[in-house]
Amino acid sequence: MGKILSFVSGKGGTGKTSLCAAIGSCLSAMGDSVLCIDLDIGLRNLDLALGLGALPQLAFTDLMRGSYSADDLAPVEALGGLRLLTAPVTVTPDEIDEAAFAAFLEDCRERFDWTLLDAPAGIGTGFALANRYADEQILVTGGDGAALRDGASAAYLLVQKDKPAKCIVNRVTPKLFRKMRRTVDDAMDAVGLSLLGVVPEDESVPLAAASEAPLVLYGASPAAKACLRIARRIKGLPTPLGVR
Repeated sequence: MGKILSFVSGKGGTGKTSLCAAIGSCLSAMGDSVLCIDLDIGLRNLDLALGLGALPQLAFTDLMRGSYSADDLAPVEALGGLRLLTAPVTVTPDEIDEAAFAAFLEDCRERFDWTLLDAPAGIGTGFALANRYADEQILVTGGDGAALRDGASAAYLLVQKDKPAKCIVNRVTPKLFRKMRRTVDDAMDAVGLSLLGVVPEDESVPLAAASEAPLVLYGASPAAKACLRIARRIKGLPTPLGVR
Protein backbone atom coordinates (compact mmCIF):
# COMPACT_ATOMS: atom_id res chain seq x y z
CA MET A 1 0.00 0.00 0.00
CA GLY A 2 1.48 3.32 -1.06
CA LYS A 3 1.42 6.65 0.74
CA ILE A 4 -0.01 10.01 -0.24
CA LEU A 5 2.00 13.11 0.62
CA SER A 6 0.67 16.66 0.39
CA PHE A 7 3.05 19.53 -0.32
CA VAL A 8 1.59 22.80 0.95
CA SER A 9 2.67 26.34 1.77
CA GLY A 10 1.19 29.26 3.64
CA LYS A 11 2.02 31.68 0.82
CA GLY A 12 3.23 31.69 -2.75
CA GLY A 13 6.88 31.96 -3.69
CA THR A 14 8.28 29.42 -1.22
CA GLY A 15 9.42 27.03 -3.97
CA LYS A 16 6.90 24.34 -3.00
CA THR A 17 6.24 23.13 -6.56
CA SER A 18 9.95 22.93 -7.39
CA LEU A 19 10.57 20.86 -4.26
CA CYS A 20 7.59 18.59 -4.91
CA ALA A 21 8.94 17.89 -8.40
CA ALA A 22 12.53 17.39 -7.25
CA ILE A 23 11.67 15.14 -4.31
CA GLY A 24 9.28 13.09 -6.44
CA SER A 25 12.03 12.68 -9.02
CA CYS A 26 14.48 11.54 -6.33
CA LEU A 27 12.03 8.95 -4.97
CA SER A 28 11.50 7.69 -8.50
CA ALA A 29 15.23 7.55 -9.21
CA MET A 30 15.61 5.43 -6.07
CA GLY A 31 13.38 2.79 -7.63
CA ASP A 32 9.98 3.66 -6.20
CA SER A 33 6.86 4.15 -8.31
CA VAL A 34 5.81 7.79 -8.09
CA LEU A 35 2.82 9.79 -9.29
CA CYS A 36 2.92 13.58 -9.01
CA ILE A 37 -0.44 15.37 -9.12
CA ASP A 38 -0.84 19.11 -9.64
CA LEU A 39 -3.81 20.36 -7.61
CA ASP A 40 -3.33 24.03 -8.46
CA ILE A 41 -6.47 24.16 -10.57
CA GLY A 42 -6.26 26.83 -13.27
CA LEU A 43 -2.64 27.75 -12.45
CA ARG A 44 -0.73 24.52 -13.08
CA ASN A 45 3.07 24.64 -13.03
CA LEU A 46 4.20 21.20 -11.84
CA ASP A 47 4.75 20.06 -15.44
CA LEU A 48 7.22 22.92 -15.94
CA ALA A 49 9.12 22.02 -12.75
CA LEU A 50 9.46 18.48 -14.09
CA GLY A 51 10.63 19.70 -17.49
CA LEU A 52 7.49 18.38 -19.16
CA GLY A 53 5.83 21.62 -20.17
CA ALA A 54 6.15 20.94 -23.89
CA LEU A 55 4.38 17.58 -23.67
CA PRO A 56 0.60 17.03 -23.50
CA GLN A 57 -0.52 15.77 -20.10
CA LEU A 58 -3.72 14.29 -18.71
CA ALA A 59 -5.48 16.13 -15.90
CA PHE A 60 -6.30 14.31 -12.69
CA THR A 61 -9.98 14.89 -13.44
CA ASP A 62 -9.59 12.75 -16.58
CA LEU A 63 -8.83 9.75 -14.39
CA MET A 64 -11.19 10.77 -11.63
CA ARG A 65 -14.12 10.74 -14.08
CA GLY A 66 -13.07 7.44 -15.64
CA SER A 67 -12.16 8.84 -19.07
CA TYR A 68 -8.67 7.34 -18.65
CA SER A 69 -6.87 5.06 -16.20
CA ALA A 70 -3.43 5.07 -14.62
CA ASP A 71 -2.38 2.59 -17.30
CA ASP A 72 -2.67 5.42 -19.83
CA LEU A 73 -0.01 7.52 -18.10
CA ALA A 74 3.30 7.51 -19.95
CA PRO A 75 6.28 7.02 -17.63
CA VAL A 76 9.03 9.64 -17.80
CA GLU A 77 12.04 7.37 -18.22
CA ALA A 78 14.53 10.19 -17.62
CA LEU A 79 12.98 10.58 -14.16
CA GLY A 80 12.99 6.90 -13.27
CA GLY A 81 9.54 6.24 -14.67
CA LEU A 82 7.76 8.98 -12.69
CA ARG A 83 4.23 9.80 -13.84
CA LEU A 84 2.42 13.13 -13.83
CA LEU A 85 -1.16 14.31 -13.73
CA THR A 86 -1.68 18.00 -14.26
CA ALA A 87 -4.48 20.23 -12.97
CA PRO A 88 -7.58 20.94 -15.05
CA VAL A 89 -8.12 24.45 -16.38
CA THR A 90 -11.86 24.38 -17.06
CA VAL A 91 -13.19 23.69 -13.55
CA THR A 92 -12.93 25.37 -10.16
CA PRO A 93 -11.84 23.70 -6.91
CA ASP A 94 -15.42 23.88 -5.62
CA GLU A 95 -16.60 21.79 -8.58
CA ILE A 96 -14.43 18.79 -7.67
CA ASP A 97 -16.56 15.81 -6.64
CA GLU A 98 -14.92 14.86 -3.34
CA ALA A 99 -16.28 11.31 -3.28
CA ALA A 100 -14.86 10.68 -6.76
CA PHE A 101 -11.61 12.38 -5.78
CA ALA A 102 -11.28 10.17 -2.70
CA ALA A 103 -11.92 7.02 -4.74
CA PHE A 104 -9.38 8.17 -7.33
CA LEU A 105 -6.70 8.70 -4.68
CA GLU A 106 -7.44 5.30 -3.16
CA ASP A 107 -6.69 3.76 -6.54
CA CYS A 108 -3.46 5.79 -6.70
CA ARG A 109 -2.50 4.46 -3.27
CA GLU A 110 -2.96 0.93 -4.57
CA ARG A 111 -0.92 1.51 -7.75
CA PHE A 112 1.99 3.71 -6.64
CA ASP A 113 4.49 3.69 -3.80
CA TRP A 114 4.16 7.46 -3.49
CA THR A 115 1.51 9.89 -4.67
CA LEU A 116 2.63 13.50 -4.27
CA LEU A 117 -0.05 16.21 -4.19
CA ASP A 118 1.19 19.69 -5.11
CA ALA A 119 -1.42 21.88 -3.45
CA PRO A 120 -2.00 25.50 -4.44
CA ALA A 121 -0.35 28.10 -2.23
CA GLY A 122 -2.35 29.42 0.69
CA ILE A 123 -5.00 27.83 2.88
CA GLY A 124 -8.00 27.75 0.56
CA THR A 125 -10.04 24.94 -0.96
CA GLY A 126 -7.09 23.25 -2.67
CA PHE A 127 -5.11 23.23 0.57
CA ALA A 128 -7.98 21.54 2.39
CA LEU A 129 -8.55 19.06 -0.45
CA ALA A 130 -4.91 17.94 -0.49
CA ASN A 131 -4.62 17.48 3.26
CA ARG A 132 -7.96 15.74 3.71
CA TYR A 133 -6.71 12.64 1.93
CA ALA A 134 -2.94 12.81 2.54
CA ASP A 135 -1.24 10.32 4.84
CA GLU A 136 1.53 12.80 5.60
CA GLN A 137 1.68 16.58 5.22
CA ILE A 138 4.76 18.56 4.21
CA LEU A 139 4.83 22.32 4.68
CA VAL A 140 7.34 24.27 2.59
CA THR A 141 8.34 27.65 3.99
CA GLY A 142 11.02 30.23 3.47
CA GLY A 143 13.11 31.68 6.26
CA ASP A 144 11.88 35.29 6.01
CA GLY A 145 9.37 36.74 8.45
CA ALA A 146 6.39 36.83 6.07
CA ALA A 147 6.89 33.21 4.98
CA LEU A 148 7.27 32.02 8.57
CA ARG A 149 4.17 33.89 9.72
CA ASP A 150 2.06 32.43 6.92
CA GLY A 151 3.71 29.04 7.44
CA ALA A 152 2.73 29.11 11.10
CA SER A 153 -0.91 29.76 10.14
CA ALA A 154 -0.84 26.85 7.70
CA ALA A 155 0.91 24.61 10.24
CA TYR A 156 -1.84 25.30 12.79
CA LEU A 157 -4.38 23.91 10.34
CA LEU A 158 -2.19 20.90 9.54
CA VAL A 159 -1.87 19.75 13.14
CA GLN A 160 -5.67 19.78 13.48
CA LYS A 161 -5.79 16.84 11.07
CA ASP A 162 -4.07 14.47 13.52
CA LYS A 163 -1.69 13.32 10.76
CA PRO A 164 2.10 13.50 10.55
CA ALA A 165 3.18 16.98 9.50
CA LYS A 166 6.72 18.26 8.98
CA CYS A 167 8.31 21.29 7.41
CA ILE A 168 11.01 22.00 4.86
CA VAL A 169 12.81 25.33 5.13
CA ASN A 170 13.64 26.35 1.58
CA ARG A 171 15.98 28.92 0.05
CA VAL A 172 18.13 29.15 3.15
CA THR A 173 20.95 31.66 2.87
CA PRO A 174 23.35 31.41 5.84
CA LYS A 175 24.58 34.98 5.31
CA LEU A 176 21.02 36.35 5.41
CA PHE A 177 20.20 34.29 8.50
CA ARG A 178 23.27 35.67 10.25
CA LYS A 179 22.28 39.25 9.42
CA MET A 180 18.76 38.59 10.66
CA ARG A 181 20.19 36.87 13.76
CA ARG A 182 18.05 33.87 12.89
CA THR A 183 18.80 30.14 12.69
CA VAL A 184 17.00 27.15 11.18
CA ASP A 185 15.97 26.25 14.73
CA ASP A 186 14.28 29.65 14.99
CA ALA A 187 12.39 28.90 11.78
CA MET A 188 11.24 25.55 13.18
CA ASP A 189 10.08 27.21 16.38
CA ALA A 190 8.21 29.89 14.42
CA VAL A 191 6.32 27.33 12.33
CA GLY A 192 5.84 24.78 15.11
CA LEU A 193 6.59 21.63 13.09
CA SER A 194 9.49 19.20 13.17
CA LEU A 195 12.08 19.60 10.45
CA LEU A 196 12.16 17.28 7.43
CA GLY A 197 14.95 19.09 5.63
CA VAL A 198 16.71 22.30 4.69
CA VAL A 199 17.29 23.40 1.09
CA PRO A 200 19.83 26.15 0.38
CA GLU A 201 19.35 29.08 -1.95
CA ASP A 202 20.70 27.83 -5.26
CA GLU A 203 20.85 29.58 -8.63
CA SER A 204 20.47 26.18 -10.31
CA VAL A 205 16.77 26.17 -9.35
CA PRO A 206 15.68 29.16 -11.53
CA LEU A 207 18.20 28.17 -14.22
CA ALA A 208 16.72 24.68 -14.42
CA ALA A 209 13.21 26.15 -14.60
CA ALA A 210 14.27 28.55 -17.36
CA SER A 211 15.77 25.62 -19.26
CA GLU A 212 12.61 23.55 -18.70
CA ALA A 213 14.77 20.85 -17.13
CA PRO A 214 14.10 18.92 -13.90
CA LEU A 215 16.30 20.19 -11.07
CA VAL A 216 17.64 16.71 -10.33
CA LEU A 217 18.97 16.45 -13.89
CA TYR A 218 20.48 19.93 -13.89
CA GLY A 219 23.89 19.10 -12.48
CA ALA A 220 24.93 18.20 -8.95
CA SER A 221 23.51 21.35 -7.39
CA PRO A 222 23.31 21.89 -3.61
CA ALA A 223 19.50 22.12 -3.80
CA ALA A 224 19.27 18.83 -5.71
CA LYS A 225 21.48 17.13 -3.12
CA ALA A 226 19.29 18.51 -0.35
CA CYS A 227 16.18 17.12 -2.07
CA LEU A 228 17.83 13.69 -2.29
CA ARG A 229 18.48 13.80 1.47
CA ILE A 230 14.84 14.70 2.06
CA ALA A 231 13.65 11.85 -0.18
CA ARG A 232 15.80 9.43 1.82
CA ARG A 233 14.34 10.72 5.08
CA ILE A 234 10.80 10.35 3.69
CA LYS A 235 11.63 6.70 2.98
CA GLY A 236 12.79 6.29 6.57
CA LEU A 237 16.49 5.91 5.70
CA PRO A 238 19.02 7.28 8.21
CA THR A 239 20.12 10.55 6.61
CA PRO A 240 21.57 13.72 8.14
CA LEU A 241 19.62 16.91 7.71
CA GLY A 242 22.57 18.62 6.08
CA VAL A 243 22.05 21.79 8.13
CA ARG A 244 25.21 23.90 8.08
